[in-house]
Amino acid sequence: MELPPPAALLLGSLLLCGAGLTKGLTITSADQTMVEKAQGEKVTLPCKFTLSQEDQGPLDIEWVLIPTDNQKREQTIVMYAVDRIYNNYYDAMNGRVQFTDPDPKSGDGSIDILNLKSTDTGTYQCRVKKAPGIQTQKIQLSVLVKPARTKCYIEGTQETGRDLTLKCVSHEGSPLLYYAWRKSSSTEDLPATSLLNKDTGELLLKNASQEYSGMYSCVATNRVGTDQCSVELNITPPINTAGRIAGAVIGTLLGVFLLAFLVFCCCKKHREKKYEKEVHHDIREDVPPPKSRTSTARSYIGSNHSSLGSMSPSNMEGYVKTPYDQVPSEDFEHPPGQNPNFAPSKYDLAYKIRDITVV
Repeated sequence: MELPPPAALLLGSLLLCGAGLTKGLTITSADQTMVEKAQGEKVTLPCKFTLSQEDQGPLDIEWVLIPTDNQKREQTIVMYAVDRIYNNYYDAMNGRVQFTDPDPKSGDGSIDILNLKSTDTGTYQCRVKKAPGIQTQKIQLSVLVKPARTKCYIEGTQETGRDLTLKCVSHEGSPLLYYAWRKSSSTEDLPATSLLNKDTGELLLKNASQEYSGMYSCVATNRVGTDQCSVELNITPPINTAGRIAGAVIGTLLGVFLLAFLVFCCCKKHREKKYEKEVHHDIREDVPPPKSRTSTARSYIGSNHSSLGSMSPSNMEGYVKTPYDQVPSEDFEHPPGQNPNFAPSKYDLAYKIRDITVV
């Protein structure tokens, strides 16, 4: 179908405009679709361009972060417009992103991201606009973490003839991590019986001998860095198991005997204290109170009066009255050996009345 002259002129103008878009603004940076950097480092995302005489409009340069989820909006990182730089759009990179050239209109719209973080991983796009032309370029940034906090240790008994495993693990680091072991105490290679798993960091040593002893080093590696650790292996002859068991049994028996002896001593001491308390209590109850001199004298006189009272006056002939100074005192109860001058006790005095002896 033929177009009317006005329509043909309009289509020609659009074609010319399209030709201007192709021959005008051009991004000249190498097509670098993937960049890998380590956490904490600096990365430069390139975006160099050239302009032509057909590009007459204002120059705009915009960097955006394209989300992996299509449902989310893209995030502007930094922008150059109307001869000014705007770099406060993205809080997560505030103070860490800048144009490589302070004057991007010279043809360099590259940016630098400082102190990279693992969260900076993503797809970035550079957009250069100068009417009537526009050009874009995408770069995939992958921020990796170097291996760190790598630990080495030995699993198994370090005895001759035993199987044991040297283990190595990095607690930080982006995959893929690879591990390698080497014997650092000599120039010799690893033992012939060793088996290495480079993905898990395990080095199996079978039928260990004393020649295996030495210092071993493990190196953890990924695409952005390395880290290492060391461990010392000391293979010794096997210990006499029977002797160890006998020693353990003897030690246990001695401990039981000592415990029983302590319990016996405590019980014995407790019984002795209890016996002493009971004996002391019995003595206090059985011993009578001491007699006084006055009570002894009164008891003696009373007994004599009782004996005399049973006699009639007619029977009193021949009775010799005992003088008061012969009243027995408390001293009569002392042994004769202590005082030989003491008068005989009241039980030895006899009073004869006629043919009757009164005691």
